[in-house]
Amino acid sequence: MSEAVARTVGERFRELYGERPQGVWAAPGRVNLIGEHTDYNDGFVMPFALPHTAVAAVSRRDDGVLRLHSADIGADPVELRVADLTPEADRSWTAYPSGVVWALREAGHEITGADIHLASTVPSGAGLSSSAALEVVVALAMNDLYSLGLRGWQLARLCQRAENVYVGAPVGIMDQTASACCEAGHALFLDTRDLSQRQIPFDLAAEGMRLLVVDTQVKHSHSEGEYGKRRAGCEKGAALLGVDALRDVPYGELDAALERLGDDEEVRRLVRHVVTEDERVERVVALLESGDTRAIGPVLVEGHASLRDDFRISCPELDLVVDTALEAGALGARMTGGGFGGSAIVLVEAADVDGVTKAVEEAFAAAGFTTPRVFEAVPAAGARRLSPAA
Repeated sequence: MSEAVARTVGERFRELYGERPQGVWAAPGRVNLIGEHTDYNDGFVMPFALPHTAVAAVSRRDDGVLRLHSADIGADPVELRVADLTPEADRSWTAYPSGVVWALREAGHEITGADIHLASTVPSGAGLSSSAALEVVVALAMNDLYSLGLRGWQLARLCQRAENVYVGAPVGIMDQTASACCEAGHALFLDTRDLSQRQIPFDLAAEGMRLLVVDTQVKHSHSEGEYGKRRAGCEKGAALLGVDALRDVPYGELDAALERLGDDEEVRRLVRHVVTEDERVERVVALLESGDTRAIGPVLVEGHASLRDDFRISCPELDLVVDTALEAGALGARMTGGGFGGSAIVLVEAADVDGVTKAVEEAFAAAGFTTPRVFEAVPAAGARRLSPAA
């Protein structure tokens, strides 16, 4: 499969630019099993990579020119000069790959240009990190072509800076780290404060279960204001409590912390979600490591309730997925990703996949919602080089 993809993307590169690429790379989207909106609070997250990837055929240039083309856009290649790249000046899709080049140059790496052709199977706007996959695949290609010697977590940091500063979206570090560092058959237990990682075996098929992703088809955007408001509210809560980040509020002292926040109900809700969500991540890790995988289902449901009621970032479509799936026999379900649309995940027994899927689709039809896209999520490999050339 990867060889066929590399060949197809490489051939299109040659059609566009008149020569073979120096290499083809891939970086995946991700699903976050548990740990939502904790990454920019220095907390814990637990994503795993999807088989869906952004693929880039790339050759380096030495004349200061950056040419970008996307198979998903279909227009002619966009030509930029690396010396002219300016944060928040670009509001199109090209901001993501060009932002990575800008971030690398800002960090002192002498990037002198590139020809890039991109194609992606990561659903856009579905909360599955299509933008992070785009950033990481470009960063990995530049790392290889320019012999930068950067490790996965370092590339993730640079990609986060590209999205924060160049694109102007206040995202945390989880998505880029997941795309760069995940391993097949595992979920990544990540401490977003120091970026320490632990690969947790996560093979649901071997235990007779499946994890479904339900893309509600409701698009969201991280750069819109509501995400930023939640982040600012969390920072306000940390400041009022006198800690560097909400990660530093112990779960056992949550009630006392909430009392100290007084009648600021909005901040109280945000703090409660983050502190309890960090505890949920640690609980899921313990359950998986003890072999009690089915018991994570109720923890996922708790997480959804917290995101819906405290963080207030769910939507009717996401709530309908969760409620319908649970009524149809799912072991657990919750929204995943930044919120305000996107996807939900549903943990089911293998025998219940068809029944739960049908129930969700029928519920959406009855509500007059757009038909959701449902697929199985299998933990896949992180960013990698597919071929030296195509």
